Amino acid sequence: MDLQVVLPDEAPGMDPGRPAALARAAEELGYETVFLPDHVLPPGPYGEVFGGVYEPLITLAHIAAVTERIRLGTSVLIVPLRDPFVLAKQVATLDRLSRHRLTLGAGVGWNTREFAELGADFAVRGKRTDETLELLDALFTTGRGPDGGHFEPRPEGRIPVLVGGNSTAALRRAARLGDVWQSAGLSPAGFGNRVLRLNELAGGREIRASARMEWTGGRDDLDRAVADAHAYAGAGASAVAVHFGAESGYAERMAEFAERMTSSPPGL
Repeated sequence: MDLQVVLPDEAPGMDPGRPAALARAAEELGYETVFLPDHVLPPGPYGEVFGGVYEPLITLAHIAAVTERIRLGTSVLIVPLRDPFVLAKQVATLDRLSRHRLTLGAGVGWNTREFAELGADFAVRGKRTDETLELLDALFTTGRGPDGGHFEPRPEGRIPVLVGGNSTAALRRAARLGDVWQSAGLSPAGFGNRVLRLNELAGGREIRASARMEWTGGRDDLDRAVADAHAYAGAGASAVAVHFGAESGYAERMAEFAERMTSSPPGL
């Protein structure tokens, strides 16, 4: 099972170099992917509910320049809030700059007020997300727009699409358009039930399942977090993405969690 990190991006006062420094630390610790969240114009302050102070694609480009191996991803980009053609250009460019290390994490969004702030139609967000993902695939594979426009840079291989969300609609989207499905906030048992449903919907198409969880510190809670991570793996997770709470002490918690996961095999 791969260990992944959801980097902190909730504090407006965080030093702009901090995400890259944490990504380098995660790479040295053996984490497989670092993710960044996304909120363009949330109705409340950035913090416990809303992440994405630094725009994730631009920030990942910065991280790509100072790392070598670790994969880069969004968890998750609110796709229907973005122009699909500009998004395609950004994603393909970032994948090329990172030497094909990008995973595009896609979500439909959940906050009606954020959509209203941007003049986006909340009611059709699922349809718009599907159409955008289909457009990106067409541009990346054919190099041509709907009316014959030329698209570059074309990715040298498929950019993995991670679909986030626990709903049946999200599972259907992952089964049809995704390479990875990522849960959020589910218990290991609940995650396992959703994996079974995902496999039914996929109809034999291979989709990796991953779980997102949190550990914010504390010895007793670390035991629980490690046990949960192993339980997610037992329920079908090929990866677990962990958010380690407030930015202060983040690198230390990343290191402690990685060490405990290595020294505590499943069942111990």
